[in-house]
Amino acid sequence: MSSTEATNKAPAVPEKNNKSTRDEPVLQVERRDFIDLVPEKRPRAQSLRGFDDCYTDIVDYIVRCTHKIWDERDVGLIYTHYTHNCILYNALGTLYNREQVVQDTLQRLVAFPERRGMATQVIWNGNDVDGFYTSHLVTGSGRHTQFSHLGRPTNRTFVTRTVADCMIHENKIYREWVVSDNMSLMKQLGLNTDEVAFNMAKEQFDKGFRVTDIGENGRMLGQYPPEMVCDVSIAHTDTEEQCLRWLHEIYNRRMLGKIKEVYAPNVQWHGPLMKELYGVASVTHQTLALIGMIPDGAWLPQHICSNPCEEGGTKVAVRWIMEGHHLGYGELGKPTGERLFVMGMSHYHIINGKIVDEWVVYDHLALLAQIKLGQMEDAQ
Repeated sequence: MSSTEATNKAPAVPEKNNKSTRDEPVLQVERRDFIDLVPEKRPRAQSLRGFDDCYTDIVDYIVRCTHKIWDERDVGLIYTHYTHNCILYNALGTLYNREQVVQDTLQRLVAFPERRGMATQVIWNGNDVDGFYTSHLVTGSGRHTQFSHLGRPTNRTFVTRTVADCMIHENKIYREWVVSDNMSLMKQLGLNTDEVAFNMAKEQFDKGFRVTDIGENGRMLGQYPPEMVCDVSIAHTDTEEQCLRWLHEIYNRRMLGKIKEVYAPNVQWHGPLMKELYGVASVTHQTLALIGMIPDGAWLPQHICSNPCEEGGTKVAVRWIMEGHHLGYGELGKPTGERLFVMGMSHYHIINGKIVDEWVVYDHLALLAQIKLGQMEDAQ
């Protein structure tokens, strides 16, 4: 996937459009049971021109249709909920039409017939005229009980996190970005991650896909230092602007001391490999682990949206990429120098100007596959 493709984003939507046209609250996920999120007799609370009658607001839409497709196995619902020319980006490859989405969904369902995906939170913006944007954090659990692309079943259980960002207009998703913690999944299943990553890379290599290494990535130009001022043009609110400035300071200017200023002392960090950590020191360590693994990496936000939270404060969703080279030690082992493209999603809970919770998903398995793909090309 090229960075040009990935930079497509939703049009700027005024903050007022986050409100229901009928002055009814759009449901939030955290405090509600599933049956409350997909109600049977709730009146439509939000204007949803062109959407199926069963949906009462945009959160209901994304939670309900995801459940029907993945949990109830109504895969054919994709034909009425995705455009024929939809584009789906993931960390190692891109799907360019609806039929590819159907086939990919079927293959992923084969291995885990007991899998259930539970909505953890949905952060959104937009309206039914310009279109909606949703960032849907899902906690999936199940058991590997069927022969599939992963080989023989291990019968092991698993818990993973996925974030799917969707652009939606009149009941149909026309662009989607999906990031899953697949390295955690493979480790929980007891599979050889090097072998799995090699097979992923070989499949791409046999299709003619090659890593494009363009050298410098734009974080710095020549001998100039990183930009001091953050570009906040994609933000819709003051909170979103402030969040982008924090992240620019930390990831691009490498001012990791900023973490202790903007994260609450009791922050909870929910990260890749299903890590659950607490406190500012943990956030600093894990942030440094990513930057240190790709020390020349340029961090670029692609979309941001936010909602006031019923628990207080604001929930913010950021879709981002980081491009650079595997020049440092970390989860991927000894540096290889190969080009890396990180596709990430982060959800933040901000209260009184401090981040009290962070959920971040990116996939070490996709990064390992990128390294192996580059090595295959080098060996030619």
